[in-house]
Amino acid sequence: MAKVIGLNSGSSFDGIDVVLIETRNGTDGFPVRPVFIAGKSYDWPDAVAEIVLRSFENKVSLFEFTRLNYLAGAVYAESARSFMREHGLKPGDVEVIGYDGQTIYQEPPVHHLLRNYDDSGDLVSRWLDGPYPCGLQIGEPSIVAEACETPVVTQFRPMDHALAGTGAPLMQYLDYVAFRDIGPILTLNIGGIANCQLAHADRSKMMAFDTGPGNVMIDHVMRSKFGKPYDKDGAIARTGKVDDKLMGKLKEHDFFKRPVPRSAWRLDFGSTYADTFMDEFKHLPAEDMLATVTEFAAYAITRSITDNVKTLDEISTIMASGGGTRNAYLMERLADDMPKGLRLTLSDEFGIPAAFKEAIKFAVLAHATINLLANNIPAASGAKRFGVLGKLVQPPRLAKY
Repeated sequence: MAKVIGLNSGSSFDGIDVVLIETRNGTDGFPVRPVFIAGKSYDWPDAVAEIVLRSFENKVSLFEFTRLNYLAGAVYAESARSFMREHGLKPGDVEVIGYDGQTIYQEPPVHHLLRNYDDSGDLVSRWLDGPYPCGLQIGEPSIVAEACETPVVTQFRPMDHALAGTGAPLMQYLDYVAFRDIGPILTLNIGGIANCQLAHADRSKMMAFDTGPGNVMIDHVMRSKFGKPYDKDGAIARTGKVDDKLMGKLKEHDFFKRPVPRSAWRLDFGSTYADTFMDEFKHLPAEDMLATVTEFAAYAITRSITDNVKTLDEISTIMASGGGTRNAYLMERLADDMPKGLRLTLSDEFGIPAAFKEAIKFAVLAHATINLLANNIPAASGAKRFGVLGKLVQPPRLAKY
C-alpha cells in the first residue's frame, strides 16, 4: 500500500484540506477504493486570502498575480509540511503529494462549435479564436516539493483541456476508482459550485457535470448581510421565507441552457452576479434572501440531475460530499426535492469522509499520474481520448549530481 497526501482548496475558498490515504492498484490495474487515514483543514492567511479574493474578480495586476502564485504555493507547502510533521511523516514515507491549486478562472469549451471544428490543422487557432477550453490554477508546486522533499503532482485540468474536455469537474476518476464495484451510483459534491457524477464500472457510461451553485451564493449573502463567512447548519436560512419572484429570476439563469458536460465558476454565480440581484431585491429581509438562495442551490442540483441523467430509474443512491453537506437545512431541502426513489446519503457510509472527499480525489489522481494511469474519463468530460492528467515536480533530494 502506498501512502499519498492530497490537498484541496475549492471554489468555496474556505481553507485548505489535507488528507493522508493509502492505496494500491487492483487486479484490473486501477487503484482500489482508497483507505482514509487522517485529515485536517488549515486556514488561508488573511493577507493572502484578501489577494486571492481580489484575483477572482480580476482586480490584481499581472505583477501582483505572479507573486500570488508563489504565495499560494507557500501556503500549500506550509499546510502539507505541518500535516507531515504532525503525523510523523518523513521524506520518502509518502509516494506523492497531489493538489490542483486554487482555481482563479476557468472557461468551458464551446460544445456546439467543437462538434464541427476541424482541429487537425493549426494548434494556435484552437485558443486564439477557437472553441477550446482554458483555465488557471495557482500555487507553485516547486515550493511544495522543496519544503516537503516529496514528489508533487498538480494542475490536473490542462491536459483534459488540450483534449477538448471540460477539465471540470474532476471528481469522476475517484468515483470510478472507489465505486466501480457498486455502481451505477450518483455522487454529488457540494462546494462553492456543486457537481454531480454518474459512477459506473463501464467508463463509457459515466457522466460528470456542474449542477450550479453550492455554497458560493449562500456564503456571499452571509458575508454581505450578516458579516459572517457561512450559515452554520443553515440556521439563519431556516428562519426566512423563499421569495417567489427572486426564485423565478434565479431559475432563468443561462447556465441551465448549457449542454453537459458543463462547468461553472464564480463568473456564473459569484459576487458580481449575486450583487446584481441583491440590489434589485434589496427590499427583501436578509433572512428571506438567504432562504431563497439556499432553496435555489437545492433546486439547481435537482433540476440538473433530472434534466441530464436519463437512467435515474436504474439508480437508487446519491452519495453527497463537500462542505455543503454541513448545512443541515440545505441537505433537508435537497432530500425533499430529490426524485422519488433516490436515497440521499453521505460518502462516509462508504468509508470516504464527506468533508475530505475533494482532497482524497487529488491524492488518487496524483497516484494515477505517477503510475502513468489514464485518470480522465472522456465520456464524462468530453475529452477526445484518455490521457494522464497532472504535472510532476520532483523534490531536490532526488536530484542526481
